[in-house]
Amino acid sequence: MLIGLQNVTFEFGARVIVEDATWHIQPGDRVGLIGYNGTGKSTILKLLVGQYTPSKGSVEKGRETTIGYLHQDLLSFDTNESILEVAMGAFEKVKALEKEIEELGKRLETEYENEDLLLLYSERLHDLEVAGGYTVHHRTEEVLQGLGFANEHLQRPYKEFSGGWRMRVLLAKMILQQPDVLLLDEPTNHLDLPSIEWLEKYLLHYQGSVVIVSHDKFFLNRMVNKIVEVYQQELHIYSGNYDYYEKEKEIRVELQQKAYENQQDYIRQNERLIERFRAKASKAAMAQSLMKKLDKLERIETAEIERPNIKINFQVEKQPGKIIASLKHINKSFGDIEIVKNGSAEIDRGDKIALIGANGKGKSTLLRIIAGAETFDGDRVWGHNVEESFYAQHQLEALNLNNTILQEMLECGSKKTELELRALLGCFLFSGDDTDKKIRVLSGGEKARVALAKVIVSKSNFLMLDEPTNHLDMHSVELLADALNKYEGSLILVSHDRYFISKTANKIWKIVDHEIKEFKGTYQEWVEWNERMAKQKADDGKQKKEDNDKKQEVSSKKLEENISSKNTNSSVPINKELQKIQKQFQKAEEEVSRLNTLKAKLEADLGNPDIYKDVNKFQQTEKEYNNIKQQITLATKNYETLFEKIMELEN
Repeated sequence: MLIGLQNVTFEFGARVIVEDATWHIQPGDRVGLIGYNGTGKSTILKLLVGQYTPSKGSVEKGRETTIGYLHQDLLSFDTNESILEVAMGAFEKVKALEKEIEELGKRLETEYENEDLLLLYSERLHDLEVAGGYTVHHRTEEVLQGLGFANEHLQRPYKEFSGGWRMRVLLAKMILQQPDVLLLDEPTNHLDLPSIEWLEKYLLHYQGSVVIVSHDKFFLNRMVNKIVEVYQQELHIYSGNYDYYEKEKEIRVELQQKAYENQQDYIRQNERLIERFRAKASKAAMAQSLMKKLDKLERIETAEIERPNIKINFQVEKQPGKIIASLKHINKSFGDIEIVKNGSAEIDRGDKIALIGANGKGKSTLLRIIAGAETFDGDRVWGHNVEESFYAQHQLEALNLNNTILQEMLECGSKKTELELRALLGCFLFSGDDTDKKIRVLSGGEKARVALAKVIVSKSNFLMLDEPTNHLDMHSVELLADALNKYEGSLILVSHDRYFISKTANKIWKIVDHEIKEFKGTYQEWVEWNERMAKQKADDGKQKKEDNDKKQEVSSKKLEENISSKNTNSSVPINKELQKIQKQFQKAEEEVSRLNTLKAKLEADLGNPDIYKDVNKFQQTEKEYNNIKQQITLATKNYETLFEKIMELEN
C-alpha cells in the first residue's frame, strides 16, 4: 500500500462527508474518484495529502511514498520565471548538481592539481548522468509541447499566461517529478482535445499510481482500472473502468432493492404477529421477543438513487428561416497571429455543430464572432426570425457579480414573474434564500448553473455554447446532453468533453490553416473518417517506399550491368572520374541499406508494448527513430545524385 484511509470519518461542522471509510491505494492503481457535485471528492484528496485531519480513523502513508497533487488552488502561485524554468523545478536534485558542478569547475581552473577535487568533480558528473541530468531539458520541452505549448513560448514568463495555461505548466512539473501517487483534480478542465489525448497516452505508461477526479467519461474509460464513488457518506469501490462501474452499480442497486423489499416483507409479517399476540396474555412474551428482534435488526436502506437533478427544458418561441447565420469572407487576427483568413460557412436550421480543435486555433474567437461579441472583418448575416443566446466560457463575461441570482434572472429580459423565476431556479438547485445570494460568492459550478438558467429562460431558437460542461458533474452533463438532443432549435458549441460532443452534435467544424472546415456527421463518424485518412496516408507512404526500393533495385542492377560491360570491353578505357564516383556510389548504397536495417529494428522496438513501460527508453528510441529517418532521406538523395552522375558519364 502506498497511501490510504483506514476507518476515516470526516465532518464539516454538522455535515458528514464520509463515515467509517476505508480505501487503500496500491502500486499500479489508476483510480477514478467520482460523485455528484458537493459530495466531497476534493475533500477526500485533501485528507490524503494531510491538508485536512479526519475526525476519526487515520490516513496511512508509506514512509518513502511521494505524492503529487494538482488542484485549482495552485493558481495563486506567481513568478517571473519562464514556463520552462517553472516546469524544470521538478528536477531540484539535477539543478543542485548542475550548480555544484559549475562551482567545482571554477575551482578546478585554479586548483587543477587537486586530485580529491578532480575526483569529486568526476563523481558529480556521474551522479548527474545517473539522475538523467543530460536529458531533463529535452524531457521538459517534450511534456510542455505535449500539453499544447509552442516551442517559441517556452521562454515566456509564467505570469504572462492565463489560469488555464498556468495549470498546464504545473501539471507538466508534476508529471516530470514522477511521484509514487499522482492526485489530479479535474485535470482535463483546462486542456483541449489534442492535449487530453496526449495526457491519456502519457499517463497510461506512467510508472506510479494515479487518482483522477473528472467528469469526462471518455477520459475515465481510457485511463482507470478502478472507480471509487463517494455516495451517501460512503466510499464504494468498483474494479474496472467507468462503463464497468455503471453496469455493476445497476446490479448492486437492484440487489440492494430486492434485499430491502424482502426485509420490509419480513418486518411487516412480524409486526402483524406482534399486533395479534400483544392482546393475549399467553402470547405477550412471544410478542415482546419479536419486538426485541425487530429492534436489533440492522435495517437495509432503500436503493433509490439520491442525486441532485437539474431540470433542463429548453423552449423555442419562434420558428426561424432555413438559414440561421452566414459567415462570408471572415478575417480575424490578433497582431501577427492570424486566426481566420477569408473564412466562409453557413449554419442551417436543425444544425447542432461542435466546433473542435486545439487551444489557440480560434474556436472561442469564432464563436464570439458569430455572437457579435468580437470585432472582425467580413460579413456575418443573421437569417429570418433568429433569436440567439450566448453561453460564455468565462462566466464573468455573462454575469454581473454585484447582482443576486434572482436580480440576474430578472434583468435578462425573459418577461417572467419573480415567482416563475424562483420556480425555474429551483430546477437548477437554487431554492429558498439561495436566490438572494450575490453572484460574486458563488462557486464555479453555481455560476455555470445560473448562466445556463439564463440561456434556457431566453426561449432562443439558436444557442451558442462555450464549454457548457465545465464545472458540471457527469450526471448533470448527461441531463444537459439529453435536453439539447430534444431541443427544437439550432446550436453551435465549443467543448473538450468527447462524450458530450458525441451525444449532441450532428456536424463538426474545425479551423484548419485559418479556414473553417465542415464535416457533415457525428463526432464518432468524424473520428472514424480521420482514422481511415491516417491509414490511407500510411499505406500510400508504404507503397511509395516499396516503389522507391524497387526503383533503387532496378537502378543498381542496371549500373552493375553497365560496369560489367565496361570492364569486359578492354577497348574502352575506364574514365578515372567514373571509377571514383562508382566507388562513392557503392558506399552510398551500403549506407542506405545499413540505415534501412537500423530503421526496421527501431520500428520493431517501437512496436513492442514493453518499451512503453519505461518512459525514458521509449523517448530515446523514438528520438533515434526520427534521427534515422532524416539520415535515410539525406543518404537516398546522395545515392540518387551519384547515380545520375554515373549515367551522364557513361552516355
